[in-house]
Amino acid sequence: MADATDVSTLTDGPGETGAGKAGGGSGVASGAGGAGAAEVTGANGGGNGGADGPGRRWNDGLIARHAAGPNGAGGVAVTVGVEGIDGDGGTAARSDAHQPIGSAYEGPLRARLDALRELVGLSRTRIEGTVLAEAGRVLDEASTRQRLSSRHTVVAIAGATGSGKSTLFNALAGVPISETGLRRPTTSAPIACVWSEGAAGLLDRLAIPGRLRRKPLAGGDGDKELEGLVLIDLPDHDSAVVAHRDQVDRVLALVDAVIWVVDPEKYADAALHERYLRPLAGHAEITFVVLNQIDRLPGDAADQVLDDLRRLLDEDGMALGEHGEPGATVLPISALTGRGVGELRGEVGRFVQERNAAARRLSADVDAAAARLRSVYVADGRTGLGERSREEFAERLAGAVGAVATGEAAEREWLRNAGRACGTPWLRLWRWYERTRTPGGGVPRAAVIVEEELTARQRVEQAVRTVADDAVAGLPRPWAQAVREAAVRGAVGLPEALDELAVTAGPPSGRPSRPAWWPAAVLAQAAMTLLQIYGALWLVGQIIGVLDPGIIPPVLVMLGGIIGGPLVEWACAAAARGPARRYGQEAERQLREAAAGCGRAKVLDPIAAELMRYREVREQFSTVSGLTR
Repeated sequence: MADATDVSTLTDGPGETGAGKAGGGSGVASGAGGAGAAEVTGANGGGNGGADGPGRRWNDGLIARHAAGPNGAGGVAVTVGVEGIDGDGGTAARSDAHQPIGSAYEGPLRARLDALRELVGLSRTRIEGTVLAEAGRVLDEASTRQRLSSRHTVVAIAGATGSGKSTLFNALAGVPISETGLRRPTTSAPIACVWSEGAAGLLDRLAIPGRLRRKPLAGGDGDKELEGLVLIDLPDHDSAVVAHRDQVDRVLALVDAVIWVVDPEKYADAALHERYLRPLAGHAEITFVVLNQIDRLPGDAADQVLDDLRRLLDEDGMALGEHGEPGATVLPISALTGRGVGELRGEVGRFVQERNAAARRLSADVDAAAARLRSVYVADGRTGLGERSREEFAERLAGAVGAVATGEAAEREWLRNAGRACGTPWLRLWRWYERTRTPGGGVPRAAVIVEEELTARQRVEQAVRTVADDAVAGLPRPWAQAVREAAVRGAVGLPEALDELAVTAGPPSGRPSRPAWWPAAVLAQAAMTLLQIYGALWLVGQIIGVLDPGIIPPVLVMLGGIIGGPLVEWACAAAARGPARRYGQEAERQLREAAAGCGRAKVLDPIAAELMRYREVREQFSTVSGLTR
């Protein structure tokens, strides 16, 4: 700095500056070395000020200094660093003037966030909004954090009443910023200490007003080591004031890392482990757990308490970062005496300089969201419709539409046509005579089995329920419900469509097709009939004396026709069984295929679409949960 301006506090009363009261007042100080006057004005309590001199800009936040007052008495002085100003009043060049604010996520984290966004989009119409709320919050926080400074790491210090977290906060800052004492609760609102500029957006996100933003002691050994650190002192998580606990929960959901301060008396407190450490076990890599006040423990008691603390953390499911393994950092310290504070400062400094705390926090949040969503995306075993289930569904629809009965009726119709064409005329005449003698038997009716509408509809509904049960086997509840709904929607109008198929897809009207041997059989039957007539006429001619007597030849001719006719009919009936069976099978096959096609279009295809959608979200969930990493 070419120049600096010391602004001494003007006190109107205890703990209050005359020119800079809480809420962003203004202060006027004369610059040393004739630099001129600078007026600092707080904007909305944001801690930002402007200099009236050309090229001057105030740092965001207040810079706390532990210094002696102008009269030599102990007091609090506020020293505001001004950018370097050359002899002509120009502004010296800043090394970080054009550094970017945020940065895009890269690598596996970006792929997981994209997959989570796609997963939420595919699931909105299938899964309740309350189930997806946490995933939506993670996506919103990821988007917000990405737009803010990537050069800063926000670390919160949290702890119970009397654990000494404010003392540790002051020890790391090198200046008494957070109030400590016997009165509880001491910390009533989050207080921030920022080691470098550019963190105003992060502090605004945490809703920390400018009057509660500070900077550490200038010139300390750890300033460079902790550059980029934003340290937050939180109220007590077990405070009797509900608003304090709410502030703790709110800030903990937004910071990049947490330092949990426990003391020998409350390190095993159930409220701490059950409400915070156990739910945040997946965030071990961004968690520091420090056992404070070890100066109160005699001998090796500190080691024993520390071992028990590690045991409790292990029971909480929190991995410990020991022997080079990733996990939580556990340290014993005494913020009052300074023992272990240097080691903690070094660990925090290395953590901050890695510049990846925000990404690690977000990755842990995605893991937690994936764990909550696992029950609605991960199926128990193999899912989908097998070939056997499809075939059984088609078989049930064929039974409901009467495909077997239709085939049998077609076969009988073919045999009747063969009998009429190849049978003896006398037998056909006798059958006609019998039909005329039977009341109501004048009009022949095909023996087609027609099931009652109610029975057929019940069979269709049963087929749909069965195939839906097969399709949802093992599926998570929301997706099983979606598959069932798709099947029910498809079943609407299915019985009526099958009724139409029974008419349009059955055997063709008119006479069935005839085989090639049929005309020969008809001619043979006609020849046998002619032989009978010829023999009869021959015999009559002998009886009346027109022809020479000789009874044997005409009788033999008649017998040949009489016996040959039934033989031809029997042979034709035997030969017609095969073509009739094939004709009936073809009629049955056509109706089966038509019914199966109708069922596939109305029921199976919607079910398959839902299963395909589930497979898509399952693949996205695999990416979100890191199974493809």
